[in-house]
Amino acid sequence: MTRAFHTKSDHPAISFLVRLHADLGGKLRENRKEARRLAESMKHVEAVIRLFDPAYEIGRIAARRRYKGNPWFKRGTVLRRALDVLRTAEGPLTVREITDRMLKAKGVANAKPDALNDLSNGVRISLRKYEGKGVVTVGEGIPSRWLIAS
Repeated sequence: MTRAFHTKSDHPAISFLVRLHADLGGKLRENRKEARRLAESMKHVEAVIRLFDPAYEIGRIAARRRYKGNPWFKRGTVLRRALDVLRTAEGPLTVREITDRMLKAKGVANAKPDALNDLSNGVRISLRKYEGKGVVTVGEGIPSRWLIAS
């Protein structure tokens, strides 16, 4: 005999889901209020900017992204650790190989995929900024392979 799920209004899951829905609605309402408050504050700041410079283009101000930080490496140390890995490598490495070796040296075994991608992007950006000043790309294939310049 199969036990099919029958919906009932007196089912305990219904009352829990109703409370959850109400909580989510309350959080949504609070966030909307906070968004309106922040937008109003931005309008006040724009007015003060116009007091100092009426011709200033407010639309050119980009919203600042908040830096989440890296759980394994302090700010400014990613390039140093990547260069350390490249110094000990026998040949050119991809960004993913560099990232994996950095984490292995740090003792990180199970990194979350999002954090790993963020770290890989940080290594890639750092190496591109440093290209020609100590590191070079080898070959023309994708993914790029990096090597310490001699």
